[in-house]
Amino acid sequence: MSSPSSPTRGRPARLDQARTVQTALDLLNESGLDALTMRRLADAMGVRAGALYRYFATKQDLLTAMAERMVDGVADAAGPTGDGDWNERAARLARALRTALLAHRDGARVFAGTHSTGPNTLGFADSFVGELREAGFGDVEAARALYAVTNFTVGHTLEEQAAVQPGAGGPAGAGALREAVVTETYPHLAATLPVLTSTDFTAHFEFGLRLLLDGLRAVRR
Repeated sequence: MSSPSSPTRGRPARLDQARTVQTALDLLNESGLDALTMRRLADAMGVRAGALYRYFATKQDLLTAMAERMVDGVADAAGPTGDGDWNERAARLARALRTALLAHRDGARVFAGTHSTGPNTLGFADSFVGELREAGFGDVEAARALYAVTNFTVGHTLEEQAAVQPGAGGPAGAGALREAVVTETYPHLAATLPVLTSTDFTAHFEFGLRLLLDGLRAVRR
């Protein structure tokens, strides 16, 4: 009896875009981005590597499709119209993006290197910009706020996932940082080491997100 990932003898394996993306995400979660190759993906699906290029001309195209799948449903995180003010609704979208990326090993690395124009990614962007425009922000401010909050969220999550990798030593290489900081030479860093080396990534994220969203009030027209 053949396994699900192996083709049935005498018949080519069933191959479609959705199954390819899901298998790629499974491999990503299992072994990480560095180990994800087109050949390994083809082996997992029981097809020749060349068959994958029917849907994805390059590995980058595959990663873009993976990123698009990761953020499925994020656009709905703001909640029903009228549920909270713009500040809280925008925060929900940012939190949902972080959660979606954290759900996959190296999720932020995958997302950061892509520029999807699929409905999930564009839906998130449209929802975020829409919240701000409806709150009275100008188009320029709303668009730049999207970049600022998205870049912060992805960048923070990228560092968060890197910090929890085996051997990473925590945020900013916590162990190395403790050894390097000498109280007499770096008194301010020494005083704040408990926070700088904390693994409470949600607290770090919420602080930065709140700074950004509170700061947006100053540019509201």
